[in-house]
Amino acid sequence: MSKIINDLLYTKDHEWVRVDGDVVTVGITDFAQGELGDIVFFELIEEGDDVNAGDSLGTVEAVKAVSDIYSPVSGEVIEINEELFDQPDLVNQNPYVDGWIVKIKLNDAEELDELMDAISYKSFLGE
Repeated sequence: MSKIINDLLYTKDHEWVRVDGDVVTVGITDFAQGELGDIVFFELIEEGDDVNAGDSLGTVEAVKAVSDIYSPVSGEVIEINEELFDQPDLVNQNPYVDGWIVKIKLNDAEELDELMDAISYKSFLGE
């Protein structure tokens, strides 16, 4: 069973979102990192780039597969987790704390209404 944090929001593409005012932190879920296996490389968008919900934030490369990471919201990328370039396995070890991927300054808080809460995400996973 995957670890799911109650106060986060989730996407159908297995990204998680932590909301702090008008800034959201985005990462991939414990389920996603488990499916990917050992993560070995990240290629990410640049700080200062604008994204729309559904745009690619970059790719994560694991031993088993390469996968896109999608932005759950629209806004400006204000920070990327540069530690992931040297330690991509931080996402395997702790996807919800050390393994965050980007922070986005939110354009439209109503987009958060499109995301799943923990109960809905558990149901989505069939857990």
